[in-house]
Amino acid sequence: MAARMNCSIQNSLFLLNPLNSKATTHFKNHLKFRQSLFSLSKRTMFCSCSTNYDKTSTDPFVLTTPLYYVNAPPHMGSAYTTIAADAIARFQRLLGKKVVFITGTDEHGEKIAAAAAASGSNPSEHCEVISQAYKMLWKDLDIAYDKFIRTTDPKHEEIVKEFYSRVLANGDIYKADYEGLYCINCEEYKDEKELLENHCCPIHLKPCVARKEDNYFFALSKYQKPLEEILTQNPDFVQPSFRLNEVQGWIKSGLRDFSISRASVDWGIPVPNDNRQTIYVWFDALLGYISALLENKDQSNLQTAVSSGWPASLHLIGKDILRFHAVYWPAMLMSAGLTVPKKVFGHGFLTKDGMKMGKSLGNTLEPSELVHNFGPDAVRYFFLKQVEFGNDGDYSEDQFINIVNAHLANTIGNLLNRTLGLLRKNCQSTLVVDSAIAAEGTAFRDNVEKLIENARVHYGNLSLSSACEAVLEIGNAGNSYMDERAPWSLFKQGDAAFEAAAKDLVIILEAMRIIAVALSPVTPNLSWRIYEQLGYSKEQFDSANWSDTKWGGLKGGQVMAQPKPVFARIELKAETAEGSEPAAKQVVKNKGKPKAKAIAEA
Repeated sequence: MAARMNCSIQNSLFLLNPLNSKATTHFKNHLKFRQSLFSLSKRTMFCSCSTNYDKTSTDPFVLTTPLYYVNAPPHMGSAYTTIAADAIARFQRLLGKKVVFITGTDEHGEKIAAAAAASGSNPSEHCEVISQAYKMLWKDLDIAYDKFIRTTDPKHEEIVKEFYSRVLANGDIYKADYEGLYCINCEEYKDEKELLENHCCPIHLKPCVARKEDNYFFALSKYQKPLEEILTQNPDFVQPSFRLNEVQGWIKSGLRDFSISRASVDWGIPVPNDNRQTIYVWFDALLGYISALLENKDQSNLQTAVSSGWPASLHLIGKDILRFHAVYWPAMLMSAGLTVPKKVFGHGFLTKDGMKMGKSLGNTLEPSELVHNFGPDAVRYFFLKQVEFGNDGDYSEDQFINIVNAHLANTIGNLLNRTLGLLRKNCQSTLVVDSAIAAEGTAFRDNVEKLIENARVHYGNLSLSSACEAVLEIGNAGNSYMDERAPWSLFKQGDAAFEAAAKDLVIILEAMRIIAVALSPVTPNLSWRIYEQLGYSKEQFDSANWSDTKWGGLKGGQVMAQPKPVFARIELKAETAEGSEPAAKQVVKNKGKPKAKAIAEA
């Protein structure tokens, strides 16, 4: 350990080495059942543990995003879900849990085949291109997923076929005629009462088409009571609570069996007992959460996949696909004798400038452009801090720039920069005392510890905005402490005042260290840059855990890095005529293209 300095700070500061611390359908259309139930056993295979949520702490924390549909490149809605999932996964890793973070792409269905044809490619080629686009965006956004599953993967197909056979053997699949209104974009039949004028889908605002098919159906109605029991015994199964109310309303209104095959769709997994039909895209895609658990060396069977981490701890989804995950999916799992997931969280939609986004409105928000212009930390922070998780949220460029500059560049970045500047000028960039000793008798430490505990609770409750707010409050408190103590003045007074000022800097830098750890689920790159400025290695940052938010990490004798801005303030350059001088830079209120520029922060 580095030696503690006990001699006169003003005259005897020595440079020491840094310490090595460490879908939804209610079939009330014209159903014409030509019942041809298979002459199979009608036994009901309910899993005795389907409502058992008590698992030991050694079980992995399995977190999923939806498997994103590859009819088009990734959009901001899918990026938002994945950013949130990544922050949750990173927090759970900080707690020391084994995390399995699953994401991927849903690559079957009529809409995929149509998109491929429109682009002049075959479905397989189209899926490859769009799937890679998702992987590239996730890399740009610093998404640290563990598993990326594609539903065209052969191992996934084997799992789907085995699962279908289990449900079939349980007497829950039968054949019937179906006639109704079909939304091609939703890839589902719609109940007429939920449609808008001219039979338009309320989500896609396009007319549904009349179809009549001879399909296989899943006996969802059989699971009405079991689903009610799940929600009664575990009211946290669906979150937020107002989403639970929606699900309870759907179930209480009566569940209707739904079609799980399509006779008119070629691009899909063939029905095991009828290769003239393909399995319905949702019955296929939901099983990606299980097939993703398989390792490359594993045999492709349900038992192996389930034993690798099922049930999922959390399905993170958009509210538009809540019924698939909170009603259809658990019923399917119970039919196959498998445990239901522990929690389904349905978040809200994003708007832009208060309006719904759409290509027809010309106001789409491209995540790749946002990352290119502002960097991943800014994008991640804005959407997780400014959108209360679970509710709808709005993006505007002015608000984005104001929030990111105020919180990350000013409150956090500038506080670190000016503190390190004072330390370099007066203490040769060396801490004069342990942070635990420096903070003795101060209310500041107690406040930081309270805020960190608040952040931990908020992260655990998926209140990501509140978690960000709690960490930001530490930065606000640090700035207030600096302004009140005015160490720059104390240094000039010398003697005891000099020593008090030196301790003040240690206190602020310890708060910055804690901020870096606590905000790392949201802004991993910024957090690493803060840690680096505090003299730590990348290995030390990567090995940090939530216990490192405990006060007392910085020790006397540690040498800080030379101060430099850790977050580039976003500035706007006004568009100017060719050859003219550029207009004055402005933080907001300019319609020029944003460019991130690093500037010195005093």
